[in-house]
Amino acid sequence: MGDAYILGIESSCDETAAAVVRSGEQLISNVVASQIATHQAYGGVVPELASREHLRAIVPVVRQALTEAKHTYNSVDAIAVTQGPGLAGALLVGISYAKALAFSLDKPLIAVNHLEGHIHAVLLEERQKGNHELQFPVLALVVSGGHTHLYLASQNQDSWTYENIGHTRDDAAGEAFDKVAKLLGLGYPGGPIIDRLSLHGDAQAVKFPPAQIKHRDRRGRQDNRAVDPGDERPRFDFSYSGIKTAILRYVEQNQMQGAVEARRTALAKIPKPKFEDYLANCEKRTLDLVASFQRAIVEDLVRKTLAAAEAHSVATLFVTGGVAANAELRQTFERDGALQGLPVFFPSRKLSTDNAAMIAAAAYPKFLAKDFAAMDFSAEAGMVLK
Repeated sequence: MGDAYILGIESSCDETAAAVVRSGEQLISNVVASQIATHQAYGGVVPELASREHLRAIVPVVRQALTEAKHTYNSVDAIAVTQGPGLAGALLVGISYAKALAFSLDKPLIAVNHLEGHIHAVLLEERQKGNHELQFPVLALVVSGGHTHLYLASQNQDSWTYENIGHTRDDAAGEAFDKVAKLLGLGYPGGPIIDRLSLHGDAQAVKFPPAQIKHRDRRGRQDNRAVDPGDERPRFDFSYSGIKTAILRYVEQNQMQGAVEARRTALAKIPKPKFEDYLANCEKRTLDLVASFQRAIVEDLVRKTLAAAEAHSVATLFVTGGVAANAELRQTFERDGALQGLPVFFPSRKLSTDNAAMIAAAAYPKFLAKDFAAMDFSAEAGMVLK
């Protein structure tokens, strides 16, 4: 089969994105319209506003992606779109537009799981580098604002299958970053600013004990499927609601509320605060607190992921998703993975956060298998990867 050019569309949360990818291995164009400015005032993503912004952006974003790729609607071979998981209203904007394009152009339509897209972001860039020989089994940590999952990935010819061996019981890691940033008056999104501020604090100043998960998931379900009570295989679950509560108590016990409000007020007066503005409005105790918080999250993610890798004798580790852009997380995984003799692969920072290139790349194996979506498929906000 010759080259296949796939137009990818992504609208699962607060980024409207479109991209053209050749045969799952060459990024031709990648356009992302961010909604950060829209949601900053609320300290997080407002679903109704996200859907409205997607409606405004999707047509110009797709047009720009095609223009930059020197393609037209007619010259692409297929259209891929995120089916889930994500915000239902946001997903429906992308799906409705992709359906309309596919129907009017008589092109194949491919539905893609957003989480699989994050995994294929790593594969896309490795193939661009000429690395087509990955060692299996592969373990993938997908860590973002909405997800913290561990998947064992297997490849059978062109198709991929996944087994979930760990997930967060409550907050995702990226969600914890955002909530702690909001609590400390550092704005939204929290991950990037905490990452940079952490370099100026003492990561050993505040001790956060690791979350202790002593029982199996009491919800009795895993990825929306019933859990077999007799399945005693080890799981590697995460929990980040406790550390968020510990931060709140630390702020209260050390009478930091006044400093937090002063910082929030000062930053609100600056139209587009720069990093220097955040740093200037953080006293030493806050810098030490965010550095200690980040260190605790990073150590927990790395420790559990590498334990899972050892337990399942994996040969390759992928770390992907928005939190994979965190500098300390990358450095720690590279260092500790090397000590364990485990190669660790990350996407570039531009493909760590939500984008459509990963959706187009994940669609390519489905294109080869002619695994096309029927026109009556709909968004699945809680879609499972398997």
